[in-house]
Amino acid sequence: MKDIPAYGLWSLVIINSLIFIIFAFSFTKPKSPRDWRSFGAFSAFIVALFTEMYGFPLTLYLLSGWLQTRFPKLDIFSHDAGHLWWTLLGWKGDPHLNPIHLLSNVFIFGGLIYLGSAWEVLYKAQRSHTLATSGPYATIRHPQYVAFILIMFGFLLQWPTILTLLMFPVLVWMYTRLARQEEREVRAEFGAEYDRYASNTPAFFPRLGDTIKRSNT
Repeated sequence: MKDIPAYGLWSLVIINSLIFIIFAFSFTKPKSPRDWRSFGAFSAFIVALFTEMYGFPLTLYLLSGWLQTRFPKLDIFSHDAGHLWWTLLGWKGDPHLNPIHLLSNVFIFGGLIYLGSAWEVLYKAQRSHTLATSGPYATIRHPQYVAFILIMFGFLLQWPTILTLLMFPVLVWMYTRLARQEEREVRAEFGAEYDRYASNTPAFFPRLGDTIKRSNT
């Protein structure tokens, strides 16, 4: 097993990137320049992530001196070492089964499910030229952007890299800005109807009381 390279696996970079990009594309179906910016930013994050996960471990390379000093017996460029939380906390066993990695899966797959449910509602609303207010849109106004952020945050927990850590706050700012632009466009189309919806529905964080109420109905 030690003869199997941990990196330079560019076929895995391409395959894994395409899986998540195509999945996101199948739900988002970008049409406008705003949609393409949103989708393109997410795609860039995914490619950067899997490039370091299977291609070239830039973060491990940059931190190799410090890691080698702190963990002299660690095989710095092994795939397991790339699970930085597992490495830094000194955990043993399979890094894929550590609590942080398992939590990251909750964010990633929960975000994917949330994205799918949000875009199903939005797609139907767009076809009928109505306002999307059901499903995830009943609790927040921008569930599609929240879903992208949840997925990216999950990957940050699972495989933190210097590049994706730098990209994440920029992308969160970008999605927030896109959401505001989208609100102006929807308000121009639906007017008072959207104002009533916006006054009762938070933008990004659901009200706890409303969430509990809906779960009991």
